[in-house]
Amino acid sequence: MLTITAGDQLNRISIPHLVDIFTRTLNQRGYRPMVVQAYRRAVEHFLSWLTAEAQELSGASVQRFVDEHLSICQCPGRLQKNRVTVRPALRRLLDLLRATGRLAVTQSFPPVTRAELDSYDSYARSVCGLASATLVSRRQWIGRFLTHCFPACSPAIDQLRPRDIHAFFQEQCKHCKAGTANVIASAVRSYLRFRAVQHADSIHSVMAAVPTAAQWRLAALPNYLSKAELDRLMTAAVPPAEPQRQRDYAVLRCLVDLGLRSCEVAALRLDDIDWTSGTIAIPTGKSNRTDLLPLPEITGQALAVYLRHGRPETHCRAVFVRHRAPLDAPVNTSVIRSVVRQAAARAGLADRLRGPHQLRHSAATRMLEAGATLKEIADVLRHRSLDTTAVYAKVDHRRLIAIAQPWPGGAQ
Repeated sequence: MLTITAGDQLNRISIPHLVDIFTRTLNQRGYRPMVVQAYRRAVEHFLSWLTAEAQELSGASVQRFVDEHLSICQCPGRLQKNRVTVRPALRRLLDLLRATGRLAVTQSFPPVTRAELDSYDSYARSVCGLASATLVSRRQWIGRFLTHCFPACSPAIDQLRPRDIHAFFQEQCKHCKAGTANVIASAVRSYLRFRAVQHADSIHSVMAAVPTAAQWRLAALPNYLSKAELDRLMTAAVPPAEPQRQRDYAVLRCLVDLGLRSCEVAALRLDDIDWTSGTIAIPTGKSNRTDLLPLPEITGQALAVYLRHGRPETHCRAVFVRHRAPLDAPVNTSVIRSVVRQAAARAGLADRLRGPHQLRHSAATRMLEAGATLKEIADVLRHRSLDTTAVYAKVDHRRLIAIAQPWPGGAQ
């Protein structure tokens, strides 16, 4: 029997049974027979090594197998030893075990720290409305903060001193950019506010000790594509009859016409589109809100063509789904990023367009050139503060020229 680490408990399952479940799942998710066979051999190799070493199945044991064992492997038999194949196979194995509840998402923090992070999670979701991606980042930094300041005991904020906070930031921010340092500081401040609300801790002195890294975020110009470059991009993206290309074109239309973030495109569901009123609901912004936007005709046409002719049959309610294994699953932000890069390569813009967020900047710049005000742009992009939108004022050359003053001592 094989031992599986599942949080604070241990589960046991026979190796043949686990391999059969894994193989059956791959077949159901649309993997090709050759891939299924290669992944099965990789999992069998890993499980035989795990049994011989008398280790538990966990993320750490997978890492040791790939990093340490494969390079010196002399196991007999016809086993899969290619890292390029083994890595994704074992990643799928861990995903399967987590999805079926056999394996918990393991963390390197002590139990007392995990309990505190779970309590913070509940507060951040219900009170602050933080999105899941934000919580993942904050859990990481808050966990490190608690482990540094309270390595062997429950958090006691009244015992925390400014020098403890300074020591933590000096250690964590040695090689960080200013933006990352401010993300860490934001996570720590959020945790301290949680302690003040939930446990009535006095946090004034320690809150003042949390540093702020100097960062002039409005100093640089937003990186965007010109109208001619956008036309080239969308012309090269016009889909043939291939279903996947129809999906990719609809994805690009959402990015270019609506200025959506990649996570928002990936999270779109069929119920979010109101074809009668011509609107689309954006349910997963950074602050976990739902916003309603008008659906442009050209965007709606691209979506309709994909939904009618390109989208594979699936039980998934996401608008954009995978066309390659694992099937019956929504796309993620990595797929969206790949769609943009492939379209840029076809349009000869690979050196100008590196990711989806650039198209969000381009959408804002096009609205500004068409005469939209910063408030209108902020409403479409769903910025909570006009300060975030103010950076686009620097690219409105026509209006800037009208208000520019002569240089002192120069020609009048």
